[in-house]
Amino acid sequence: MIKSMTGYGKAQLEHEAYEAAVEIKTLNSKYLDVGLRLPRVFSDREIEVRSLLTDKIKRGKVALAIEFTGNAGAQVDTNINKEVFKAYYYAYKALKDELNDNSNDIFRLAALAPDVMQGSARESIDENIWAEVRKVIVEALSRCDAFRQQEGAVLEADMLASIKNIERWLEKIKEQVPERNSKMRDRLRNQFAELETEIVDKNRFEQELIYYIEKLDINEEIVRLTNHLYYFTEVLKEPESNGKKLGFVSQEIGREINTIGSKANDATIQQYVVGMKEELEKIKEQALNIL
Repeated sequence: MIKSMTGYGKAQLEHEAYEAAVEIKTLNSKYLDVGLRLPRVFSDREIEVRSLLTDKIKRGKVALAIEFTGNAGAQVDTNINKEVFKAYYYAYKALKDELNDNSNDIFRLAALAPDVMQGSARESIDENIWAEVRKVIVEALSRCDAFRQQEGAVLEADMLASIKNIERWLEKIKEQVPERNSKMRDRLRNQFAELETEIVDKNRFEQELIYYIEKLDINEEIVRLTNHLYYFTEVLKEPESNGKKLGFVSQEIGREINTIGSKANDATIQQYVVGMKEELEKIKEQALNIL
């Protein structure tokens, strides 16, 4: 079973005293890349949230956002620097009198001026509330994982279809090999007949001919490609999704296809090779998004 690295999950909780919503988005990435957006009251829970993510999501770019509203037990200590406030207030008042301005914003402007409000927040969250929010995170993760499985099933079906198409092209190549070998032998005979036989060492020529034919033989590549295609489908069936392994196997498939194309020396086989390469490119693109 394979999973896509693209996923989405959202869960929320409504309580008489507060509301919580968790949203998780995942995209493909070579490594695990986690981005968190947490309310201030949960800032001390970042490590725990990251641990929840890494246990469930092994690879990909992950964005998790928590929205929390309600009385979370936050307390704020605020001090007003009266001297600074007065300085700003009288400065603004002097400008107001000088300009004959009738607005009544002096108090607000002075209160919002720098260094007037000096406070420190002591923010904490009740353990029972956090336990409920944690359940929401787990539920969002579960939904995101289910989304990834659904996307993975689609990718698996597409890749299996591409593998089947490559296998069909490969069967056509197998059918073409006898005719291709016959054409190759006829071409070599004709070329040999055009030579002045009296100046050719026939024994040496036969050795070179055998070497040339063996060098262009593609049976070994056909066997290896068949094995790689079978192994690819077996990896798809494994219980754990492994996009990296599928990527490695697809590279081996591509290597055999390229070798067949370079050694084919036959226009018909070359056309079949182009068809296999097109299907392989689809597989490689899809494999990049597999967990």
